[in-house]
Amino acid sequence: MKRRTFNKLITAGAASAMATGTMSCSKNPNASVAKKASLMHVGCQRGDVTKEELQFKARHGVYHIDGRAPKMIDGVGWDIADARRRNEMAAEYGISIDAYHLPLTSAGIDRVKVPHIMLGTDPERDREIEMIQQMISVAGQTGVRALLYNTTILPIVRTDRTPGRGGVTYSSLDIEKAVDQSKELTRAGVVDRDTVYERISYFLERVLPVAEEYKIQLGNHIADPPLPEGFMGVTRWNSPNVFEGIRQYSQLSDSPCHGFNLCLGSTAEGMKDPDQEIHEVIRYVGGRNQIFNIHMRNIKGGWGNFQEVFPDNGDMDFLQVMRSLRDVGYKYMIMPDHVPKHDDDPRGSQAFAFCYGYLNALIKAVNSEVAT
Repeated sequence: MKRRTFNKLITAGAASAMATGTMSCSKNPNASVAKKASLMHVGCQRGDVTKEELQFKARHGVYHIDGRAPKMIDGVGWDIADARRRNEMAAEYGISIDAYHLPLTSAGIDRVKVPHIMLGTDPERDREIEMIQQMISVAGQTGVRALLYNTTILPIVRTDRTPGRGGVTYSSLDIEKAVDQSKELTRAGVVDRDTVYERISYFLERVLPVAEEYKIQLGNHIADPPLPEGFMGVTRWNSPNVFEGIRQYSQLSDSPCHGFNLCLGSTAEGMKDPDQEIHEVIRYVGGRNQIFNIHMRNIKGGWGNFQEVFPDNGDMDFLQVMRSLRDVGYKYMIMPDHVPKHDDDPRGSQAFAFCYGYLNALIKAVNSEVAT
């Protein structure tokens, strides 16, 4: 396989290409943003590809999903036969598997199946990267558009569950408590921001050429949450300034398959005024055609102190957010992410059903404002 030049400068004027056909890893730097109805649609990453889950999604108008990944073959990658079986099951309900998650998750290196990529240890990380390359090929051969992943050493950090409407509890962070409770280093030891980026670049140099070959979009999730520098010895790639981190990550490669699983909640967690600041991020990343998936999670609060709430009662005005996504030509999945918990809803089915309807209505509302 030929390696392509890994360019750390991206064309500043790149904008969304409003294509309406099948997914393409192509960019048009001269395209202008068109104020017209978007093709975005509600998606979901909840649950496995089972009859129960597929029927639940179809009942609630969700026909695009980030499916639970195919079976893993130890030391190889994904089972392509299982991937095809999952496609067939979903198709019975009119559902398309648009994305999978690579085994680079938000769980951190202590729980991830391929820890050496972000630990930077050789030769183990090269063997893990070969597995990721195989997974990209499976996705390409089975009609999956995007693979989503995390480049984290630390897991998701929260400190509390706080009370919310109707008896629910919200997953919450108080950074002072987190710093006080988490003083030990991980097995990664001390890892500064430059080292994190070196490891990410090493990974991307080897997987993006394969993604281009198979026309697969690779979308990185915002590290959740942005944290102070050196938290448990690690500085995240998007910390402490989340927008600065997003810009730097965006510019790591000019490959059209390089982009983001843009979690609005995780991004807002690094902002002082999420309701205003989130639109600048959407315009920046969307203008570079680098938004491959949206997690539509709302919060109350911001940097260092927040609660994860329902989409309609957070600090971000999601009607305005949806307008911004429409105006940059975003055309893929809008999915609920973390939802509040209640004892009467142990699997979150009620909360997800509410989110599906709310997001579907927002898409219809913003598209009704412009010419189709």
